Amino acid sequence: MPTIEERFSAALHGSARAWRLALDRRLRHLGISQSSWMAIAITAKEPAPPSQTRLATRVGVEDPTMVATIDRLVKAGYMVRTPSATDRRVKLLSLTESGMQVYRSVKQEADAVRGELLSRADPAVLAVVTAFLEQLQSDIEPGP
Repeated sequence: MPTIEERFSAALHGSARAWRLALDRRLRHLGISQSSWMAIAITAKEPAPPSQTRLATRVGVEDPTMVATIDRLVKAGYMVRTPSATDRRVKLLSLTESGMQVYRSVKQEADAVRGELLSRADPAVLAVVTAFLEQLQSDIEPGP
């Protein structure tokens, strides 16, 4: 019989994967991969243009994997790289107008999926689970 900790870990992992796959199915019509729409969405939400390394960390992939994704997004006209004013080795990422249009489509679909998946959730339970997951994430991730 699995412990509650094992069940939690399996449920967390499985739910995160299922959530991404549900959204990926809804975004298939955009013709971009999961890593691409995640990179676009995270870049759009960052307060300042992220570096390639920061974006890789936020998406949860290694730098070389992110470079390949960014290369595809730049080639598609969704993203641009600009040199950092303070460190010329660092490239900062921004979305083009086409990239912002894709982001708006991603956000619209993500909002719809979120609404559908959470429509039957008890608001009080959702608040407790959300606070717990935010604390867990804070405990796990290194500080700035």
